[in-house]
This record gives sequence, C-alpha cells and structure tokens, in this order.
Amino acid sequence: MAWEFSVLVVANVTATSEELLTMLRHRSDDGACRFTLVMPRSGAGAPERLEQALEAMRESGLEKVSGRVGDPDPIVAVMELWDPMEFDEIVVSTLPTGVSRWLGLDLPRRLEKLTSVPVRHVVAQPRPEVNWERPRESQDYGVLSPFAAVITRR
Repeated sequence: MAWEFSVLVVANVTATSEELLTMLRHRSDDGACRFTLVMPRSGAGAPERLEQALEAMRESGLEKVSGRVGDPDPIVAVMELWDPMEFDEIVVSTLPTGVSRWLGLDLPRRLEKLTSVPVRHVVAQPRPEVNWERPRESQDYGVLSPFAAVITRR
C-alpha cells in the first residue's frame, strides 16, 4: 500500500468555500491524502454546518474525509485533536485580513509553532449576502418625486 498523507483542516465559515476546496483538490493531486476537518463550535447548528462541509468536500472529489466539531477556540480545538503520529500537515482556512478573527490571533503561525508541521493558509472571500426580495414597484409622484422616500415611509 502506498503512503497516504493525513491532513488536518481547520475551517469554520470558510469550510465550504471554493478557495479551500480547490486547494484541497490540488493537495490531493500531489499524493494520496485523507482529510480531517475540525470546525470550532460557534453558535447553534455547528454539527449541521460540519455535515454540509463534509458533503461539499465529497462532492468536489475528495474521497477520504471526516470531521469533528471542536472547542470554540480554534487553537484548543486543534490541540484536543492533535496527534503528531496521525497528522502530517495542517491547512487553515480563514477570511481575509481585517475580517478574520483567526488572523488577528495569528492562527496559522501559532499552529505551526505548536505542532512543528507545515501549515498551509488559504484565504477565502466572504460570500456576498443575497437579497431575494422583489423590489417594490416604483410609483411616479410627479413633482414630488424627490420626496418619494418620505411619502412612502411607514
């Protein structure tokens, strides 16, 4: 049997991002891999978000994936699961600088120091909020049009 790399993936709101899935597919192309996603608990619905993320990974072509919801603190979540005999590297997926709390904690560098394995960092762009509400029909108020916002306010 050929060597199989074991990659610990740390992600939360970016766990289903195209940037992360693309990076994991490229990593898988480099050699046989199995991926373990640790998702720090944040709010209700963490188990459901974890299952959605694992399903997205499988749908993107990653075969060997598993996951676990961890401690709300991402460092604690990783260290509770960390086993140097089990994992070969870590992938951390964050939002961009200025938006990411994890980058404020310097999470990728701290995990590299704590585990002594390579840590790859993926930056995923936040998904834009989509408003599916149909816009109200505009009315013609004639000369009062500049005051339409005041007239229609309730």
